[in-house]
Amino acid sequence: MASTKDTEVIELDDDAKTAAAQQHSFLSRLYTGTGAFEVVGRRKLWYGVSGAIMAVAVLAILIRGFTFGIDFKGGTTVSMPSSGSGGTIQVTQVEDVFHKTIGKDPESVVTVGKGSSATVQIRSETLSNEQTEKLRNALFDAFHPKGADGNPSKKAISDAAVSETWGDQITTKAVIALVVFLVLVAVYITVRYERYMTLSALAAMIFDLTVTAGVYALVGFEVTPATVIGLLTILGFSLYDTVIVFDKVEENTHGFQHTTRRTFAEQANLAVNQTFMRSINTSLISVLPVLALMVVAVWLLGVGTLKDLALVQLIGIMVGTYSSIFFATPLLVTLRERTDLVRTHTRRVLRRRSAGALPEKPAAKRESADGDAGEDSDAPEAVTEAATASKPVVTNKPAPGARPARPTGARRPTGKRNAGKR
Repeated sequence: MASTKDTEVIELDDDAKTAAAQQHSFLSRLYTGTGAFEVVGRRKLWYGVSGAIMAVAVLAILIRGFTFGIDFKGGTTVSMPSSGSGGTIQVTQVEDVFHKTIGKDPESVVTVGKGSSATVQIRSETLSNEQTEKLRNALFDAFHPKGADGNPSKKAISDAAVSETWGDQITTKAVIALVVFLVLVAVYITVRYERYMTLSALAAMIFDLTVTAGVYALVGFEVTPATVIGLLTILGFSLYDTVIVFDKVEENTHGFQHTTRRTFAEQANLAVNQTFMRSINTSLISVLPVLALMVVAVWLLGVGTLKDLALVQLIGIMVGTYSSIFFATPLLVTLRERTDLVRTHTRRVLRRRSAGALPEKPAAKRESADGDAGEDSDAPEAVTEAATASKPVVTNKPAPGARPARPTGARRPTGKRNAGKR
């Protein structure tokens, strides 16, 4: 039979374990996931932070707007090698030639790539064929760009025109893809989990989309077809990270109404703590290749498409990690606490705690070491020990001053007997 001290150790309350875990270092608490970090309990704070971020993003979209690429609003692009007969062609020189030839400034002039493969790209409003040909002649006369054979050639200067219809088609297809994606996600989460998780996950994805778009509007990043592809990619990442947390929430809260050890909110907070490191590791593993892609795209190759794709993914991964931990799960708890089942259970837990000591539970139903709660009763179990009656015990040793006991069967002496208690 276990000693009283051993029993007290076995029956150590999880709240006491959490309090003890808070004495450990930050990294220790982060890796063990003991529930020491209060996320759900401070959800009003995170709602305020998320609301402020959302407000800044919406204002940036409404006030500054987006910088759409040529694929969305149409226009003309002219490209040529960055090396000419006079050496490396400077961006300011190209802008001067464009202004003198067309009579207005170009929308942008950038150098893409490094070394001998670098090119100068000019983007402007839609130009007529005559204007385009005139610009090509002016650029060749001013810089004599070299062709593939190393000699100056007018063929080294290329141009392309994109109509607004092309941009409209891209936008329409992107919206259709987004709607289909959200519908499929809603159906899957509703079937696999519950409708409250569906609402929370969709709200988190809308948050990710809005904040990422707000960053693009605030900083002035150009929106290209690669940006749209990246947005759809980060939606998948956001959903993946959110489902990981929700899966742990479902595991911790399974049959929560049969135990009064923790409230639903506390079980959800424990799930967030237990998935902290997994979310962080997943984000780091996802960010590293994106950063490598940006290095290759910007510093080595100068490929604009890769840069746009990597940029939106980098922003989306960081926003998606935040929303899955600090927005989606607290929102789920808020929605669930509006139900009668969770409200009633929370009152039971608080009433039991206010009563004082925790009830005694059978050993087979005690909570396991990994934090999963077993079933216990709401009413305390009274444990009563039967008192033993005091009985006189005849000893072989006579009391002081008494005469020796007579043999069995003889008349008992009238003197006092030494009575004892067990």
